Amino acid sequence: MTDDRTTVAVITRDRRDELLHTLERLTALPERPPVVVVDNASSDGTARAVRERFPQVRLLTPGRNLGAVGRNLAARVTTTPYLAFCDDDSWWEPGALAGAADLLDAHRQVAAVTARILVHPVPQDPQAPPGAVAQGDPYEDPVVPELRHSPLPAPDWLPGPALGSFLAAATVLRTDAFREAGGFSPRLWLGGEEELLAADLAASGWWLVYADNLTVHHRPSPRRDSTLRRRHGIRNTLWFGWLRRPAPAAVRRTVRLAASVPRDTVSARAFAEALAGLPWVLRERRPLPAEVEERFRLLEEAQNASTARRYVG
Repeated sequence: MTDDRTTVAVITRDRRDELLHTLERLTALPERPPVVVVDNASSDGTARAVRERFPQVRLLTPGRNLGAVGRNLAARVTTTPYLAFCDDDSWWEPGALAGAADLLDAHRQVAAVTARILVHPVPQDPQAPPGAVAQGDPYEDPVVPELRHSPLPAPDWLPGPALGSFLAAATVLRTDAFREAGGFSPRLWLGGEEELLAADLAASGWWLVYADNLTVHHRPSPRRDSTLRRRHGIRNTLWFGWLRRPAPAAVRRTVRLAASVPRDTVSARAFAEALAGLPWVLRERRPLPAEVEERFRLLEEAQNASTARRYVG
């Protein structure tokens, strides 16, 4: 079952072993998708290992750490109509890419299909339920129930729950829609970078959908800087609110975030960085159309109650 409709784009930095495991999975898929790896200036021999072990994979080496913008680089060289994102510690289940492509073929107003996420626990994984680490049983990512039970109203033709945003490592997008929306913002770099792109896609008339019958696997890498990711996540959440939401909504989200994040130097630095970026935020501020803003308003209660969106670590 080969399928030439989707290219898989993987960004990586200093996770050679995890990446090689992911590439083994991706290159064994029955769809045989083209794979593009963007190496964000790794220092652990990642690029050399990819060239030696997977010569069929296209390797891009920009020479610096582009963060999520590395996916934009992959999109530039993609020639397929669809683009699947993948982290270096995640992989798509056989048949999932073809299933997502089928949905995009059949529903021309859908820009992105997000799959169910199964987490493979590791000893360092604090979110694993009791017994899962010892048994090695995969479990649903805590965000999956939120996707499955999205409160957003959807047209009858939509093939699944409508989403306000997506998770990059579990999503297949239309390549042209991704490019036309500008891809991921260089300002946001990495950490909650999807929300701004998702909002801009929705503002252009696109729909985002969750597909419960498609699966992507995630084995969280122990090589992650959780404090840096938290700092950027807080900062980017604040920036998104003031870039795209009306002032009352942006104020609500700012106050809520200030009250819920840990009171430490990481959070303080995140708020300071967000404040320092206020001049460009105000220059580029473009509130969403009323019908799209209504969707984000409906998501506020679910976001506030979420256990999967806590900026801790």
